[in-house]
Amino acid sequence: MFLEKELFQQVVAATPLVSVDLIVRNSSGLVLLGKRLNRPAQGYWFVPGGRICKGEALADAFKRLTLAELGQELDYTQARLIGAFDHFYDDSVFGSTPSTHYVALGHEVLLEQVADLPLEQHNAYQWMSVEELLSRPDVHRHTKLYFLSGPDGLQ
Repeated sequence: MFLEKELFQQVVAATPLVSVDLIVRNSSGLVLLGKRLNRPAQGYWFVPGGRICKGEALADAFKRLTLAELGQELDYTQARLIGAFDHFYDDSVFGSTPSTHYVALGHEVLLEQVADLPLEQHNAYQWMSVEELLSRPDVHRHTKLYFLSGPDGLQ
């Protein structure tokens, strides 16, 4: 269930949001990133994903988000959970305030091809090597954390 704008703004200001982030790799190890159109992380390359709605099971959210973000519905059994990550932003979808806090559940999926990618959240897509995305200043730091070793990320 999506909330009315005013209520959602209050929720963003008061609580963390739970999201599913999709770390999409192909058999060559390249990672699919989209150039974000909306706040937060506007203008950065970022992994596809989105928030889980109240009353929505994780498996159902995964199906909805893969269809919305990748143009194809994937089953939750096709993913590997890599962990939960805090994403803190100084802004939100509403502008410079309120700030946003996501608890992002990173899920890795293997896809060879993606076609007809939606252009609602991202205006461009690109496959990048892990080395490239880690070195680029226009890839958001929260995306980079999925590829770093240690407690804040995996390689």
